[in-house]
Amino acid sequence: MARSVQLILTDIDRTILPAGQTVVPARVREAYHHAMDAGIRVGPATGRGFDWLGPLFDGDRSCFATCVATNGNQVFLDGTKVREVSFGGDVLAGAVQVASCFPHAGVIAFDGATPTLVSGDVADLKASFPSYGALCRVAPDGGALGLPAFRCTKANVFMAAPAADGTLAPAGEKDTRALIDALNQEVDGLDFDYPQPGFANVMRPGLNKASGILALAGALQIDPEEVVVFGDAGNDLAMFDAIPNSVAVANATDEAAAAARWHIGSCDDFAVADAIDALAAGEWPFVR
Repeated sequence: MARSVQLILTDIDRTILPAGQTVVPARVREAYHHAMDAGIRVGPATGRGFDWLGPLFDGDRSCFATCVATNGNQVFLDGTKVREVSFGGDVLAGAVQVASCFPHAGVIAFDGATPTLVSGDVADLKASFPSYGALCRVAPDGGALGLPAFRCTKANVFMAAPAADGTLAPAGEKDTRALIDALNQEVDGLDFDYPQPGFANVMRPGLNKASGILALAGALQIDPEEVVVFGDAGNDLAMFDAIPNSVAVANATDEAAAAARWHIGSCDDFAVADAIDALAAGEWPFVR
């Protein structure tokens, strides 16, 4: 039976962007364009901020003209902003207080595309999320700048841990989840989720990838059944729950794989690009 697909949204890191790479591969971007040529809107649904998407897609703005960024804080349709929610430094005060109780943990907030060290040590940030750590703005003495005076649409909590050889590495899943549990229990006015070891997303309550995707579906006047989403990790669970045609890559976490309806090959093998090409051709490429 033919299926109507009007919107395709993909997570980025480890779903279409292999670990260690800094630009979404040309093979994936080509598949995006095949979908667009077929009349299907396609874009990322990501925890990355909108200002980071240009470099990630090698400057091809058409690849993220429709997108859900910052886990639902930012939503765009055909280049027009549907939603953008920001918060000031005062809202982050509770997260800073909780993070201070965990070794090697801290908070960053983004001033546009620039990560700013709000609390913690930049060495721990570099260990837990190297690309943010490399560009992070710090105080003249190399320390944290404190609660930001600017409005931010993206913030994160990070956590590192000493490795066996004495270097720093991202905190393990157990310790990261313990930090996130504490944040969700003790901080009012914000939600926190788990995308990967050593890192947590900061969101306004009720805003996540699912709410962003449903906002796009409403703007397009399409049913959730006409949307296909791809992901790999904990911050994809909400969209997997909200969208019937949810697809996990083979390298997904166990919880993401269990939550997805459909399963494909790995990010490294361009499985998402192959699936998008099939959808653009009017085929249904998924099996359980």
